[in-house]
Amino acid sequence: MGPMSASEATTVPPDVAARVVKAVAPRAGDVRVQDVRIGLAYTAVRLADGRVGVAYTFRDSVRGCCSARPGGESLAGRPAAQLLPLLASEDPIEAAVGLATADAITNGDPAGPVLEGDVLEHLDIGQDDDVGMVGHFEPLVAPLERRAHSLTVFERVEEAAGRVRPAREAHAGLPRCHVALITATSLLNRTLGGLLQASESCRQVALLGASTPLVPEAFLDTPVTVLSGVVIERPDDVLRVVSEGGGMRQFRGLIRKVGLRVV
Repeated sequence: MGPMSASEATTVPPDVAARVVKAVAPRAGDVRVQDVRIGLAYTAVRLADGRVGVAYTFRDSVRGCCSARPGGESLAGRPAAQLLPLLASEDPIEAAVGLATADAITNGDPAGPVLEGDVLEHLDIGQDDDVGMVGHFEPLVAPLERRAHSLTVFERVEEAAGRVRPAREAHAGLPRCHVALITATSLLNRTLGGLLQASESCRQVALLGASTPLVPEAFLDTPVTVLSGVVIERPDDVLRVVSEGGGMRQFRGLIRKVGLRVV
């Protein structure tokens, strides 16, 4: 899956990131951050009580020449409540630290009945439905092609090729879809707000990927109907994978896919 680039942002989300921060902050307590890993594929935050969260790293959006982060101060040892607001940062690397912190705080303690398994198990998709996918989630392509009337993937490509269309066409294409699947990395590069506006007429909208914050209350009056993320079950191994530049393939067996409905 290749997320949309920060350079493709056309609409600044009104307050999605701020709403996630507001929803998670009361659960942060006084727990401190034990470890932060900013890997080539994912960023991971480990709390002092062992909980871990991950978020995608937009390595192609790194600013500066000698440091990936604008600020040079140490992150480990600080209260999680101090790193959480970084999610609203304009810098995608800082935003990833903030989102990984949010995911760590909520890891293993989702707010609502948990939907186990893959996101497609919890979506009503039939032969009359046109599906739009923002971000190329390859394992979902074949099942969707069998179930839906059509599937369009909006991805970082310059020219259209079959079902794959340039990401810049998502805002025009999503209003014609019945179901939208949107990568949670759009929360990091500030494209989510515009994508949700384009999805307002969709019957179902799922935010998905390992970065997904499992915080339904932050999406109550948005088009999002399902949040599909992960619970990290083997924190030490996930941290190792992040440090070695690994991603979702290497996370297999270390995480559990879960979902929450937004009601």
